[in-house]
Amino acid sequence: MNPNHLKLLKKAQALDLAGRTGEAAAAYRQFLQLAPRQADIWADFAGKLLTLGKLKEAEEACTTALRLDPINFRAEANLGSIQMTQGNLAEAEGHFRQLVADHPKDEKARLLWITCLTWMGDVASASREISAVLQQEPENFLAHKSVMGPYYSLGLWNEYRAEVERFRGVDSNSAYVEYEASFVDLLFGNMRQGWERFEARLKVPSTLRPQRSFAEPAWNGESFAGKTLLVWAEQGLGDTFMFVRYLARVKALGGTVLLETQPALTAVAATCKGVDLVISQGVPLPPFDLQVSLMSLPWVFRTDLDSIPAEVPYLGVPKSVTHRHELLEKLGAGQGETRIGLVWAGGPNHARDFERSLSGAALAPLAALPGVSWFSLQVGRQDVPPLPGLVSLEPLLQSFSDTALALDSMDLLITVDTSVTHLAGAMGIPTLLLLAWQPDYRWMLDRLDSPWYPTMRLYRQPAYGDWGSVIQQVVTDLTQGA
Repeated sequence: MNPNHLKLLKKAQALDLAGRTGEAAAAYRQFLQLAPRQADIWADFAGKLLTLGKLKEAEEACTTALRLDPINFRAEANLGSIQMTQGNLAEAEGHFRQLVADHPKDEKARLLWITCLTWMGDVASASREISAVLQQEPENFLAHKSVMGPYYSLGLWNEYRAEVERFRGVDSNSAYVEYEASFVDLLFGNMRQGWERFEARLKVPSTLRPQRSFAEPAWNGESFAGKTLLVWAEQGLGDTFMFVRYLARVKALGGTVLLETQPALTAVAATCKGVDLVISQGVPLPPFDLQVSLMSLPWVFRTDLDSIPAEVPYLGVPKSVTHRHELLEKLGAGQGETRIGLVWAGGPNHARDFERSLSGAALAPLAALPGVSWFSLQVGRQDVPPLPGLVSLEPLLQSFSDTALALDSMDLLITVDTSVTHLAGAMGIPTLLLLAWQPDYRWMLDRLDSPWYPTMRLYRQPAYGDWGSVIQQVVTDLTQGA
């Protein structure tokens, strides 16, 4: 291969590994213009396009790969995933069934088939195939972790918990198993044990958080009077909004509290009590004596269901908001009516965005609600809900400071599970959270409320993919004043 071409390919692969999918796709496209005979790279390129939601171009890339290599597994797998994403589930199921027949020992092929069966709601067939995979290498947790996911998606949470505990019995020292077990505990509300097990995440490599190494010792909840403590954020933006609630308790135990957080959240995080200085990730840190991950604080404070620090608001609107005047002008619409904000989709790069997001059209039944001024806080989507007089704030929502100001003007927020959800909860904004059948661990099971956010009400899908029933229940409750 031409050395310059190889350099470009390595760049694309490095961007992909770093999670910079859009940039990786652009680099793959540039490489393929120079070296168009590489079937595997066409297949990889298709996978990036699929992640970005560019289904037509992804399908064309798969077709090109298969023309060059008629038995290319990755192209076949991506083609089935495209069919599934397009909603052609019967066609995709047949495609994956054939893929499994052609590659009977390939776990990825079977996992794709199981996922498709899950989307179709075929619990019996999906469960049968999960069991078949788990019988292979019965003591290899990492080999089976991905295929256990459909248990979760199918709502077979007890079966999932039993399988995780079985692996703990096989290898109780595995950080991977312990980390997975923490999610099960937290999902079932067993918080004291769950947060203890959650600490195993720091021993598991992850693209979700920075791999940190400090010379300064870890803080375990003792008094640190006269010292400086660094609290560092990890994982997602919503996680940071959720767990900065602990900083007031941290501050009560000692001296100076530094918070290192994602740059996008710096201004809003600075409104939290208990923080002396907020530092953006990537900026050199001042000297400190002790350090702790923000997401370790539930364990440090031995949190259970009865001791969650749920006093809201604990975040507010920063003093400086770039688009304050423009936003206030737009938010002035609909005086005297109930002001309801909407967020119907998360970021497309989220691993399970296809489950947590819904189309704008799915919100159409909300139009039946009288006396409402509708405001869209959605960014990055073109499918606008068909609601009367809907005002889009997207051009002005350039930062979370802008979003906080918009939320502060709402009587109610209706949203799917995104970082805006956590910001609204932290600000004490009345919120209706639309939850997919497979909930994130923090929302637990069979609850209509959240012990983390007292102004939030949960609306759960009654069956996999059933957003229609969720929206209708929202309309009924709001109509009846529930």
